[in-house]
Amino acid sequence: MHFSVKVPGADQAGILEVKSPYSGDVVGTVASVDSAGVEQALNTSFSLYQKRNQWLPAARRAAILERMATLMEQRAEQLIAAAVAEGGKPYRDTQAELMRAIDGVKNCRECLRSESGREVPMQLNAASAGRLAFTHREPIGPVVAISAFNHPLNLIVHQIGPAIAAGCPVIVKPAEKTPLSAFLLVDLLREAGLPEAWCQPLVTENLTVAEALATDSRVAFLSFIGSAEVGWRLRSKLAPGTRCALEHGGAAPVIVADDADLDAMLPLLLKGAFYHAGQVCVSVQRIFAQRPIARDLAERLAHGAGELRVGDPANADTDVGPLIRPEAVERIDAWVNQALEAGADCLTGGKRMSEVLYPPTVLFDPDTASRVSREEIFGPVVCIYPYDTLDEAISRANDTPFAFQAAVMTRDIDTALYAYHHLQASSVMLNDHTAFRVDWMPFAGLKQSGYGVGGIPYTFREMQNEKMLVFHSAALR
Repeated sequence: MHFSVKVPGADQAGILEVKSPYSGDVVGTVASVDSAGVEQALNTSFSLYQKRNQWLPAARRAAILERMATLMEQRAEQLIAAAVAEGGKPYRDTQAELMRAIDGVKNCRECLRSESGREVPMQLNAASAGRLAFTHREPIGPVVAISAFNHPLNLIVHQIGPAIAAGCPVIVKPAEKTPLSAFLLVDLLREAGLPEAWCQPLVTENLTVAEALATDSRVAFLSFIGSAEVGWRLRSKLAPGTRCALEHGGAAPVIVADDADLDAMLPLLLKGAFYHAGQVCVSVQRIFAQRPIARDLAERLAHGAGELRVGDPANADTDVGPLIRPEAVERIDAWVNQALEAGADCLTGGKRMSEVLYPPTVLFDPDTASRVSREEIFGPVVCIYPYDTLDEAISRANDTPFAFQAAVMTRDIDTALYAYHHLQASSVMLNDHTAFRVDWMPFAGLKQSGYGVGGIPYTFREMQNEKMLVFHSAALR
């Protein structure tokens, strides 16, 4: 299957070849745009927003989103095939991602019914006598969405779906490794009835042009999902008044007490650590296990990891596919070797399988100064550390520049609540893995892990202004 994409209404600057991360074969091509193409897209979005009498009514937006969900269901295999081909996530996991994305579109539609303004109390004193006040939500303005490669269907839905529901024109720049899914989704939106100008997908010819897109003064809201280095730099360069949400990564910790039900917890840890080859911003990376059970847990986890099938993501029985690029395999291999040289015990994996495949790897007690202990590895590697006291485990779990989702596994309510209270995290999962998520819950990185709150209803609110109207009338006295 081969996909070829042009950018409607814009002159192309070049052609980007999209390659399979597994085979290296070209699976599609996308036309890129230069600064002139970006200027055209920004001008289109800004002009559209300025014409308030041409804003899309809420009923029309709701109908478009409803038809979009239906079209995604009907074209499921095409969307899955494109995402597997360009992103390398195994078929079963991509199928699950698509189901989430469809539900996400429905969630965006539901926001139009469930999210609204509010009454502001008046007539409480002499100054507010004879007054009635309420707020109404309006679209914030042009949105620029810059996305990541690891969930090419669901992340795009999380960025453009709320923008469309909120009534904002949106420009979406998918990751250059996985642009096909985004263009297919936008095609479906247009088939569902969205005028072309309201959602413009594009790929820029270089990072300089992408930065100019994000930092232009006409952008009202920047939605960025990607590396912390790029995200924080873009935020520092945003035009005055531009709001933003940044979603970066972390080194997610799990604390496992010696009373935890390991039979029930092991499948969760395996899934949380090795889903999409660990290329998930809240993937299980650091497990702090109470000393009496630490080695047993590590060995049982290693046994499970060793049974996972690694290979072609298009095969229905593959559990772990390729890394997105060969450079990622080289980096992961270097970090693991550093940990081994510093005394870590490798219980399974630890050696690259090919230029693009790295096996599920379990390291026991790596040095706390190792990169696998302090930085986001973004690969299929999990580390287990013995601990003696809960305070020790919490201190070590918190000792990174990241704070996103964390987990604690225990049958004791006091242990659970103590860990919840003291862990530096935006969400703490009890007896679940750190990568658990449903798309209507808040999803937020703290410290260097991000800025703002994700989750479809929260993004929907962020992409709107709350505007107040105050009535002053003698009839209200």
